[in-house]
Amino acid sequence: MALADWTTEVRWTGTRAPLLEATGLDPVAYVDAEFFELEQERIFQRAWVVVGTAPEVAEAGPLLVRRLGRKSILITRGSDGELHGFVNACRHRGTELAESDCTIAGTIRCPYHRWGYGLDGQLVTTPLFEEVPRTRFDKADHGLVPVRVETWGVLLFACLDPATPPLREWLGDLPERMAGYGLDEWRIQEEATLEIGANWKLISENYQEYYHVPWVHPELAKVSRVKDHYRYQGAGMYCGQTTTPISGDDRDDWLRLAPAAGLDSSDGVSGRFVAIFPNILLSVLPNHCFVIRLDPLGPDLTAERCTFLLPPSTPTTADHDMATTRRFWFDVNNEDVDICQRSQRGLSRGGVAPGPLAPRFEEPLHRFHNMLADCMTAESLATLSVPGNDDRSERSRLGAGTNPSPPTIEMEP
Repeated sequence: MALADWTTEVRWTGTRAPLLEATGLDPVAYVDAEFFELEQERIFQRAWVVVGTAPEVAEAGPLLVRRLGRKSILITRGSDGELHGFVNACRHRGTELAESDCTIAGTIRCPYHRWGYGLDGQLVTTPLFEEVPRTRFDKADHGLVPVRVETWGVLLFACLDPATPPLREWLGDLPERMAGYGLDEWRIQEEATLEIGANWKLISENYQEYYHVPWVHPELAKVSRVKDHYRYQGAGMYCGQTTTPISGDDRDDWLRLAPAAGLDSSDGVSGRFVAIFPNILLSVLPNHCFVIRLDPLGPDLTAERCTFLLPPSTPTTADHDMATTRRFWFDVNNEDVDICQRSQRGLSRGGVAPGPLAPRFEEPLHRFHNMLADCMTAESLATLSVPGNDDRSERSRLGAGTNPSPPTIEMEP
């Protein structure tokens, strides 16, 4: 079947089936180079993609260079505090303006002919260009091509396609769900980057489901018990789960740090684990946050940017105070890396037909796969249908039982 068929419904039959009949994705979606290129175009060059953290551009000076699919963009903040994004190309002859993150004094300068742009993208200098004046040349017509950039909480988003719905529609009710944490005030404690020999979707899917937890993460299962997992998703381009309560009976690795001030009775005892489509994995605990940004490098290679955040009520934390929590997260993450790489090898070397999803544990994958299908088949994301609210009935929870500490948003009529 032709690759172009992935932009039509014909290739998504198993995904579009109801959860109790649905199957996983075809191995082609994880291993094929042409599928990867199509995905870069139809997902990462059209969606709201997380490209960093808000503190990276908290003030004027830093110039970030990021990739959206095969496109390069610049992100900066003006002296007036406004956030700006641009295509990383000079308006003279298209030269790349910056290769990597840097600090600038106030002018974005092209290295080729020294055209200069203000932090708002306006063309301000064209050295020697007007020695022989051109007719009808106006600097105001040749500013950098704008790209939408916004922040929510600690996350920095960018979107190349002006037709894509606004970020507030993309996120849906997630900002309301997580409003009690005040994530825009949390600070970066430390960061690390690693490369994983697996497709970005495998890493996200592994994060979304807890079917594997007892066998792949026996130590994690002591603080994030399968029986204490519940759905944590509503209207928006995200899927997730919550652990309520976070257990400290056998291990207190997640509880060593002081909790954030002002949390309600649900946020104060729960862990929130949310995958925002397409590329962010957000783990919010009462006392810290662990963020994973996935940057696809190839069909079988992903860069994973890990960021630890602490709430403003926690004072500056010494390295040894973070050691237990850090070690626990990286032990868990290393277990995930290993199993994802094994999954990639199985899909590459075996390539068997996709199997059925486990309804009790893999419902988030069904939602994720359908968001992927929606974006891959839509001619324009202007027509994208953002997933709606879950049915709150116990039947819809597929055996999860009643959450003893439901989020406030789920207690509302």
